Amino acid sequence: MNADQIMLGGVNPIEGKVSTLPSHDAINEKIRTSIAVEKGEIDGDIKPVSPEDLSDTGKESDTDDDAIIITGEDAARYLLPMRDDFEPALTFRSMFLATILSAFQAVMYQIYSWKPTMITIQGTFIVLIAYFVGRAWAKFLPRGDKFENRWRAKGGVGKVPTWIAVMSFFNHGEWNLKEHAICAITATSASGAAPSIQVFAAQDLFYGMKLDATTVILSTLSIGLFGYGLAGVMRPICVWHVDAVYWSTLPTVKTLQGLHWQEIKSSKPIRYFWYAFGTMFAYEFFPAYIFPWLNSVSIPCLAAMKATGSTGDTLRNLFGGASNNEGLGLFSLSFDWQYITSFNTALPLKLQANAAIGYGVCFIAMLSIYYGNAFGSKSLPFMSTRLLTQEGKTYPTAKVFVDGVLDKEALASYGIPRLTGTFAYAMFMANAAIGALIAHVALFWGGDIKNAIMSARTGTYGDRHHQHMAKHYKETPWYWYVAVLVFSFVLGLVVVIKENITLPVWAYIVSLLVGSFIAPFSCLIYSRYGNGIATNNLSKLIAGLMLPERPVGNMYFAAWSHNVIGNAVQLCNDLKQGEYLKIPPRIMFLTQIYGTVLGGFINYAVMISIVAGNRDLLRDTDGDSSWSGATIQSYNTNATSWALAKYLYKTGATYSIVPYGLLIGAAIVAVHRVVVHFKPKIGRFSIGEINFPQFIQYAGYIPYNASQTCVIFSQLIAGFFVQFYLRNYRPRIFKDYSYLVTGAWDGASLTVLFILSFAVFGAGGPAVSFPSWWGNHVAGNYDFCPVKGG
Repeated sequence: MNADQIMLGGVNPIEGKVSTLPSHDAINEKIRTSIAVEKGEIDGDIKPVSPEDLSDTGKESDTDDDAIIITGEDAARYLLPMRDDFEPALTFRSMFLATILSAFQAVMYQIYSWKPTMITIQGTFIVLIAYFVGRAWAKFLPRGDKFENRWRAKGGVGKVPTWIAVMSFFNHGEWNLKEHAICAITATSASGAAPSIQVFAAQDLFYGMKLDATTVILSTLSIGLFGYGLAGVMRPICVWHVDAVYWSTLPTVKTLQGLHWQEIKSSKPIRYFWYAFGTMFAYEFFPAYIFPWLNSVSIPCLAAMKATGSTGDTLRNLFGGASNNEGLGLFSLSFDWQYITSFNTALPLKLQANAAIGYGVCFIAMLSIYYGNAFGSKSLPFMSTRLLTQEGKTYPTAKVFVDGVLDKEALASYGIPRLTGTFAYAMFMANAAIGALIAHVALFWGGDIKNAIMSARTGTYGDRHHQHMAKHYKETPWYWYVAVLVFSFVLGLVVVIKENITLPVWAYIVSLLVGSFIAPFSCLIYSRYGNGIATNNLSKLIAGLMLPERPVGNMYFAAWSHNVIGNAVQLCNDLKQGEYLKIPPRIMFLTQIYGTVLGGFINYAVMISIVAGNRDLLRDTDGDSSWSGATIQSYNTNATSWALAKYLYKTGATYSIVPYGLLIGAAIVAVHRVVVHFKPKIGRFSIGEINFPQFIQYAGYIPYNASQTCVIFSQLIAGFFVQFYLRNYRPRIFKDYSYLVTGAWDGASLTVLFILSFAVFGAGGPAVSFPSWWGNHVAGNYDFCPVKGG
């Protein structure tokens, strides 16, 4: 089906230029509004298409304004329109701008991997930039369609002159939704290399091992492309299934559709989008740079600011949260949207509930472990992501692991490293979440997965968006993805054989097998809940058993297993976004491959710049308000501790309970499944709604993933306000405004961050600190909690 088809019974273009003015209802995505085209703009035969081609109801989406969206089928029917204008997607300008913006997005992702709070950058940011640049391109450069119309008006017939064809190649007409989507999706694919770069950064920072550009680039490409190959193979269960919603991508989808299908003058939602963008852009400079106290508003800290000694330490452990590893951040509120994000407001209510209860358990467990002196906790800091000596100082990993391999004499000299009690607890819970993930998918969703695979084989699909795609576009053959898997395997093999990365060939193969086994489990839970389960602990555990005393080899093993999984999840997310926006599958294949390859080069260059300019701060401290090495420290600590597994985790050792988390997590889910079988409900509450993998993950989340805790309460409040109150009691506002407004805030705050990162935060030159004043308390903690040792 082509763009020149006519919808029977609809408003159709006739000779000459026709403009249709959409009604307010049409703007709100309740009925299909036809797109008028100019004469001569489209070649080919005109074929009739019945309204049933749009959806099973003959409309873009069902029209119940008061429908409450709960399930994936609800989202497909009431939230996501079926409209497809069959516009060109793969054009010169879409790929040219995709290249520029992919580099831009990759830079932003790499920057955020070194920020105090680890967040998910939403695609709205790049969507807005692509919107303005694409519109400017279409408006200010000569447009082929206009010159063709003039030529035909003067009597021109047949094939257009070469000069018009060339003009159309570069700028064929209006900047359309699918070109716009190609830019956003390609850029997202490019940013996927950021997590894979961690292994090279850690190798440089902590072990002083020289980085070879060939090793970095080939490894990154191998990891990214292998993940994409897996994503293609998993499409029947992770993309085409109606419950594979990928909730966190919905703000991006709704923003794209709103920008192209609604006009500012006639659409109230799109006006509010721009109001939200403008106000957040003006505001974000304050919490991000001028007035950082706004990111950590804590009344208890203000009350306790003069406390000293053990009293001050206790109050800081309870209420501090402005800096990494400061404390639990109880009752702190953040008014900095760059850390709240639409990611947290887009997650379904059942995940919000699991996260809230999990955080509560995490608070209690951390306090109990530290003040109960479990793991000898009180002789070490309350929270730390670093590997420590017996005295609580930073462990000299570079001296103990020479060229990435354990020096046993140095180990005897410096002693067995230690973990804070709270970090050991977090590692145990991370293992438990992985065990629970595998058991939950197998025991709760096994039958559903089998049915999805059988349906894909017979060509029947429950998701009406995929029904439309299967009917109108050629699907990407499965063997294209298999070819990508083979090519990426060879790239990785070259690195393992040629370079000194302390990872033997057999371990490389095992790492890919581990990643291939776990990837479907991770993709399934991410697609249905909007957030996945970190599986890096499993990769490092297996590597620790197979490659003892080699932390760098452990990291590479995890890169070709866990990071492959992460890339597969992200690329499945993008494939689903492509279905929502009706991008032809084969074009998706080409652009995602292109973005993945381009991202490998860009991420490497940015990482080198950041590490070179902030080496000591990233390696040895908790960082500042601009940069933090907490994530890379945690990454290195995990790898090093598993490389020393026979010293740290053996039976009778201090942390011997940590590996058993896998079995305990799986056992909890098995018991849960039995209970659900015999007692599915308690009153009106369905026990099956409890998701133990997510609950367990959040019950140990803070020490490992959220060490800047001042943002947690604000993330939960924002999430519950949107997903509980608006979704249930203001469904029209939820559908028409929530995704657009939060998406606008994402775009504005990240635009400000990009400006600040290169202007004053040191990403493009020397850092320039804002002068110290009450709202920028650089002499202590930003929330005014007592400092350590005060």
